[in-house]
Amino acid sequence: MTESAPNTPPTEPVRGFAGIHPDHSAAIYRQLVAGQVLLRQVYNPDRGALEDNPLYNVVYGHLAHFRELYRHLGLELVFDERGGFFYLREGSDDESEEHDENALKVQVVLLLIGRYYARTGRDLQYLGRPDAGLAQDDLEALAADAEYRDLLATARIDKGWDEAMDFLVARHFAFRTGAARYILSAAGMRFLEQLVEEYEYSRA
Repeated sequence: MTESAPNTPPTEPVRGFAGIHPDHSAAIYRQLVAGQVLLRQVYNPDRGALEDNPLYNVVYGHLAHFRELYRHLGLELVFDERGGFFYLREGSDDESEEHDENALKVQVVLLLIGRYYARTGRDLQYLGRPDAGLAQDDLEALAADAEYRDLLATARIDKGWDEAMDFLVARHFAFRTGAARYILSAAGMRFLEQLVEEYEYSRA
């Protein structure tokens, strides 16, 4: 097993495309422009465990190049050090309406999951563990809550929790680990952590 790259990327000069396979660069581009986060670790369903993401390591090892590349496309490549993932942000100060709507959906779904998990007396950290996460009975309990359904609808998630979880999975904020079973990715856990911190700050 290869050693995981540390969360803090090195500082290096822009080296251009040397050493970067075109297929890797194209795969990274497709993920990022589709609104997906590029994770340090991804879930391997065959092993039932998290493993290093080679595309993350490509960006990590050529960070200055990729930042310059996306800057020329009017985008900012952002690294979340605590979560260990990359994502793209519009280079201007004005966020697009679609970006705002997608961010709201992510926040609402994660907030509801976190609230439900806390109410059941479980540590939120278990949401990111392959041996825990959300099971079918959890999704059924979430779906049965009228308040949660109303909040999903407010965020324009009209088809309930199947749509909500598909949305998180499509953007790499969660992994599907089995039939009606999910865990949050490092990005999902990081966003949930930020929401909890903001909530606790507002109550202080």
